[in-house]
Amino acid sequence: MVKASPQEQFELIKMNTEEIINEDELIQKLQRSYREGVPLKIKLGFDPSAPDLHLGHAVVLHKIRTFQNLGHQVIVLLGDFTGRIGDPTGRSETRPQLTEEEIEANAKTYKEQLFKLLDEEKTRLVYNSTWLSNMTFARVIELAAKYSVARMLEREDFARRYREGYSIGIHEFFYPLMQGYDSVELEADVELGATEQKFNLLMGRQLQREYGQEPQVALTLPILTGTDGVQKMSKSLGNYIGINEPPEEIYGKVMSIPDETMEEYYHLASGMPREEVEEIMESVREGSMHPRDAKMKLAREIISLYYGADETKKAERHFMQVFQQQGLPDDIPEVKFNREEWPESPDLVKVLVKSGAAASNSEARRLLQQGGVRVDGERVNDINATVNGKKELLLQVGKRRFLKVRWE
Repeated sequence: MVKASPQEQFELIKMNTEEIINEDELIQKLQRSYREGVPLKIKLGFDPSAPDLHLGHAVVLHKIRTFQNLGHQVIVLLGDFTGRIGDPTGRSETRPQLTEEEIEANAKTYKEQLFKLLDEEKTRLVYNSTWLSNMTFARVIELAAKYSVARMLEREDFARRYREGYSIGIHEFFYPLMQGYDSVELEADVELGATEQKFNLLMGRQLQREYGQEPQVALTLPILTGTDGVQKMSKSLGNYIGINEPPEEIYGKVMSIPDETMEEYYHLASGMPREEVEEIMESVREGSMHPRDAKMKLAREIISLYYGADETKKAERHFMQVFQQQGLPDDIPEVKFNREEWPESPDLVKVLVKSGAAASNSEARRLLQQGGVRVDGERVNDINATVNGKKELLLQVGKRRFLKVRWE
């Protein structure tokens, strides 16, 4: 049941948004919902194209939780069908298509991570394969006829690729059509997305009109800057903070962000009230609060959202001991291997991968080349290095991850 007045709801919804298309329509929908006692249908779509969500994805999750707290019906759509194509937004080339097995595995991890912020009992979870996989070719042609190639090429990434002579697959034109058609199937009142998703959100409005529905309101959210303080947060750029990462890893990464991006993280990633954030940032500007202390509070707020108070305290103790006191963490994970299964001097690359310290051989080599690996406290840069048949060693990967490796 929606209890707050339409104006109160609008003020909460508008906070930290980039654009609302359009505000008058949203106010009218909120007024009707309040008057009739019928919650709005709020759509948020994710293509499970990778196994992990990061704080950049969570920006829209914070906003849709606002709608959920106000009593509206939240619909999270997992694009298990559109994910096979891949969103062409921001791409200079066609995405490699994922298999059904990869999509299914990623979707499973998404569900686990989504409900760290959303109330599972109040969230409707749907898959767009439910309707898209059953469309006949005649219906596909009917859908395609509702939008022109000229309009599709107005999209910035398509226009750039066409202008520069890069290939554009016909199937990529269907991606925004399918995402827009999802809104028709769901009869969405509002759809959320990052600013780069504006074309896809507007497609939903257009197709709803074409199918005789009231168009959804498109609400865009800012894109969170990565830990480098320069580019958008992205796993491929290595500047991300995953919401499923260990608490001590999240803590260390938050502490590594540039001071000038701290306010952005407070507003978009902490879930804290704007008034409280502004008080903290004013204290930093006045000099009554050290930026380090403000950043430590930010780290605590973010970790508590996903792991709770106890894990937050442990992560802070870990940071204090390792970085401020230059010590080792109390609880270092240990990995044991059977000596008979290993050569006398196994490659360090192999050790990093098999211990889980690196996801792949290429990542292990990259970490070594960048000076991000220490063995028993000594930095190792050689990608051909071996561990000389040691029975036990202490691995440090990056600034925050420690691992004991033992052969028995």
